[in-house]
Amino acid sequence: MSVVYLGIGSNIERKKNIQQALSSLRDHYGNIQCSSVYETKSYGFEGDPFYNLVARFETREQPAEVKSFLRSIELQQDRPVNAQKFKPRTIDLDFLIYGDLVCDEPDYQLPREDVLVFSFVLEPLSELAPDTKYPGSDKTFSELWQEFLSHHTPVAATKIAWSPGKTD
Repeated sequence: MSVVYLGIGSNIERKKNIQQALSSLRDHYGNIQCSSVYETKSYGFEGDPFYNLVARFETREQPAEVKSFLRSIELQQDRPVNAQKFKPRTIDLDFLIYGDLVCDEPDYQLPREDVLVFSFVLEPLSELAPDTKYPGSDKTFSELWQEFLSHHTPVAATKIAWSPGKTD
């Protein structure tokens, strides 16, 4: 079994779309662990704020199968086939990490470079898996988060009082 970490975000009907994506993920993969949910301003465009979180699950599927399933969820939730970057999203499922795999495929890169770039990805990862090592590195997510904080001002993120594992 390989451990997978996903970045999940939405700025259109945020709770509904995140709940729907998590439901699809649970139906397919079983137990899903989630970080806290963080609200952040839109990045790269003017738009409504996003809810962002990181989810963790285990699978026997190969990375290409995981990526394909994530894309099918996005399409089911009305994300355009050729969605442009820096636009509003019903759902955004970013394939962040697959075990300790380091690869650069035409359709995905693992670990995804966003992990070390955006605080709304690294902070929830460090919360969910503080002692897990970043693939290809001897540093844990907690250590990487502390380094990030010492060199960058994180994107303003507000931890919100909503657990995506429960319905409102």
